[in-house]
Amino acid sequence: MSKNFKLFLGFTYLLILASFLYLIFSSIQINRLNDFSYYKELQLYLDSFVINNFLINTIYFFIFAVVWVMLLGFGAPILIISGILFGKWYGTFICVLSMSVGALALYSIASFFFSNIIKTTLGKKFERHIQLFQKNEFYYFFVYRFVGGLGVPFCLQNILPVIFNMKKLNYFFSSMLGFIPGFFVFNTIGAGLNKYVKQSDSFSFIDLLLNKEVYLPLIMFVFLILISFFIKKKIFDDKY
Repeated sequence: MSKNFKLFLGFTYLLILASFLYLIFSSIQINRLNDFSYYKELQLYLDSFVINNFLINTIYFFIFAVVWVMLLGFGAPILIISGILFGKWYGTFICVLSMSVGALALYSIASFFFSNIIKTTLGKKFERHIQLFQKNEFYYFFVYRFVGGLGVPFCLQNILPVIFNMKKLNYFFSSMLGFIPGFFVFNTIGAGLNKYVKQSDSFSFIDLLLNKEVYLPLIMFVFLILISFFIKKKIFDDKY
């Protein structure tokens, strides 16, 4: 791939990312971020907006999530926002589907354009895990997704299989299934925050933590981390 084409891709990526960030932050009143009533106003507006245009907003969010993942965006913000907008069940469903599609699209682009760079850059660093993936790519990549990528940033998780040329069908379904537990927890947190804002007249950090809609998903999150550590030790660490 020519240097000019790489520069073009890089510039296009930065331009699209900057446009997304501008659209997001231009609609936020920065001077009211410390005003709890502002969050209640946003919550009421978003609830009304989503309900009145549910199908269209679902499509918009789906497209946004796909593009966000393709642009190497972090996973957690989208998951929490999804829980706020759509609730924990539907939010989990739309996130699992859209982010699996986005991850597959990113993986396909990375495989086609940046295969050599990725193999050179990440090959030695993840050599131990790659040997394991090659034994049964679907199973081990599913487990890898389930445990949150062993602490690897979400964007790197999505392109890591380029190193061992994972089949796209295996990539998509192992990702989709592995995403479900973690995505559900983050969407539940988002839904809990939305309900807390709706029911409260003022903000109290203690009240927030004592709200079962918030502390239960946090307990689930801690439990998921403990399971992840156990699986990491039994499957990834003990294999070597």
